[in-house]
Amino acid sequence: MAEECCATQLIDGNGVFNVVGLDNFVRTTKLADCGLSYAVVAIMGPQSSGKSTLLNHLFHTNFREMDAYRGRSQTTKGIWIARCIGIEPFTIAVDLEGTDGRERGEDDTAFEKQSALFALAIADVVLINMWCHDIGREQAANKPLLKTVFQVMMHLFSPRKTTLMFVIRDKTKTPLEHLEPILREDIQKIWDAVAKPRAHNSTPLSDFFNVKIIALSSYEEKEEQFKEQVAQLRQQFFHSISPGGLAGDRRGVVPASGFSFSAQQIWKIIKENKDLDLPAHKVMVATVRCEEIAAGKLRNLSSDEGWLALVEAVQVGPVSGFGKKLSSILETYLSEYDMEAIYFDEGVRNTKRQQLETKALDLVHPAYLTILGHLRSKTLENFKSRLEQSLNCGEGFAASVRTCGQSCMLEFDKGCADASIRLAKWDASKVREKLRRDIETHASSVCNLKLSEMIKKYEKQLADALTEPVESLFEAGGRDTWVSIRGLLKRETEVAVSGLLADFASFELDRSTIDTMVQNMRDYARNVVERKAREEAGKVLIRMKDRFSAVFNHDNDSMPRVWTGKEDIRTITKDARSASLKLLSVMAAIRLDEKPDKIENVLFSSLMDGSVAVSSSQDRSVGATSDPLASSTWQQVSPKDTLITPVQCKSLWRQFKTETEYAVAQAISVQEANKRSNNWLPPAWAIVAMIVLGFNEFMLLLKNPLYLMILFIVFLLSKALWVQMDIAGEFRNGTQVLSNVLLYYVDHCTHLIGASTSFSLICCSLYV
Repeated sequence: MAEECCATQLIDGNGVFNVVGLDNFVRTTKLADCGLSYAVVAIMGPQSSGKSTLLNHLFHTNFREMDAYRGRSQTTKGIWIARCIGIEPFTIAVDLEGTDGRERGEDDTAFEKQSALFALAIADVVLINMWCHDIGREQAANKPLLKTVFQVMMHLFSPRKTTLMFVIRDKTKTPLEHLEPILREDIQKIWDAVAKPRAHNSTPLSDFFNVKIIALSSYEEKEEQFKEQVAQLRQQFFHSISPGGLAGDRRGVVPASGFSFSAQQIWKIIKENKDLDLPAHKVMVATVRCEEIAAGKLRNLSSDEGWLALVEAVQVGPVSGFGKKLSSILETYLSEYDMEAIYFDEGVRNTKRQQLETKALDLVHPAYLTILGHLRSKTLENFKSRLEQSLNCGEGFAASVRTCGQSCMLEFDKGCADASIRLAKWDASKVREKLRRDIETHASSVCNLKLSEMIKKYEKQLADALTEPVESLFEAGGRDTWVSIRGLLKRETEVAVSGLLADFASFELDRSTIDTMVQNMRDYARNVVERKAREEAGKVLIRMKDRFSAVFNHDNDSMPRVWTGKEDIRTITKDARSASLKLLSVMAAIRLDEKPDKIENVLFSSLMDGSVAVSSSQDRSVGATSDPLASSTWQQVSPKDTLITPVQCKSLWRQFKTETEYAVAQAISVQEANKRSNNWLPPAWAIVAMIVLGFNEFMLLLKNPLYLMILFIVFLLSKALWVQMDIAGEFRNGTQVLSNVLLYYVDHCTHLIGASTSFSLICCSLYV
């Protein structure tokens, strides 16, 4: 029995609240699980009036009882509580220290009032133990007790509706029907006499109390009858809080889970001698208990295995069904909170629930942001891969970006919907906007890359189409060189631009961008030509020498020129220098804008003619001394289009002439040598001497026909050898060769005609 009722001293005789004992009582009896389905019954009355005995028989508790054989003395010190055994709903019996005890003295009524106020604040039913013989007596012991009860009731700002059950002990033969009116009249007189707040001056007793009166026989004299009456009274406490029960109309009940804290706070306020505002106390208890419940649920949520598993999974990547799973976990703990806090003040309960919901959402919000980050990264990667695949399949760039972007954003929205939590109204628009910017940034980078590749392709095409032809045109260096270059530049540029525009169509670029890129392409083509022109201008001296060599050393049929002595080297040199100077004039400036200039005239007049014609006779003296090439710019040519300045042209021409003079001198020397080698007949005096000195031999030949015939045969053989061995050509190659030929000729003739002495003499004379 002791273990079942768990009798515990709640407040000791010194007014110290037993917090540990109450917590143990609540935990052992599982009071916190009762919600609002519990009742509190307190008993007060004079000392040694049998209060504990009545409670023990009424509720099967084990409060300490007075030993009649040891005399009347204080048995219960302070306030005790116990669980009523066998009573439904859960009922707590509160045994108060008796009033009017000699141990505390006549003047020490503070604890008596404090305990009475405590009982009225926590109890639904208050049993007031009183002696039957005190009814109707003006100075009876019950009247001070009633005054105390009513006085302390006024300290409650909004008192509970409490049932006062007057238990008349040791009933006499006077019927209860006669005793009850007298007692009610006395109760009303005491109520009327108690000083009340202005707000309750006219408040009837029934607004504060339900007054019930019962009578019990003497426990000592009629024990069996007493027990029967107590058993009947016990039945009234079953379902006491149901409508029509003893406490069926009670108000402001504190939920069972908050009973311990509420009792502590009530006693604290009473001890501090403050007015006990029960509504405010109820709100305070609700606030503390709801905060405790909410904190517990938040702790449980933070350590929940399902939540921790979700957090771990989210760190790796997106979790399918994240929103549903997390919503289920959150709703579970919020439902538990609702169940535990359902009996507390609605306003406080809802406020704390909102705070719990906010804290719970704050706890899970980082995981939500993490999963949004995963969704954004995954969607961006999907966009990149899909865009690449679409472009590889030949789809247009702008159409691919739109299609892939729309599908990926739709997938992101679905992922956000899957990750959304029903309780939260989180907005993923910022992450979505960031994703959209990332997609646009990637699309822009890919667009720039593709455009750059495309532009590079056409630039390479232009460079290949222009570089070698332009170089070839510069090598030719004719009068129409720049006209041809302009035509080539225009033709190839238009081809590249038309291809570029065709490729641009799939990008859906704005007109200004297209115009800019087309103009850049045209500028690039022009720069290729200008760059090549500047490169060729750096090799102009080599080109001039090559041109000079080509013209000087080759005839009009491009055949190598042979200096036979008939050529006019002066004219040929002038023509070759003119061709070289024309090449210099072509390379002196860039002429892509079709602007006329006088570079060629100035160069020819200054370098070929040696003088510059002046505009009038008045300036003739000035023109004779001025040098048009003594300048760093050309007239009618901008500095940026100048390749070779006039001063540089003059220097180049001087160097050119120096380096080509040797070729001219060599040609003159060869020509003079050829002239000498072609004149192979002896001088006239030698011929006359030969005729005079050889007259006798000549007459001998005429007189001897045989010699004449031999001479004729020798002539024929010599002629044949002359033609066959090209003796005339060999003559032009020098005397040593001629000597070798003649030796061969003599030797050959000797074998043909024998060792004739006369013939040998003739040959020797011819050789000499």
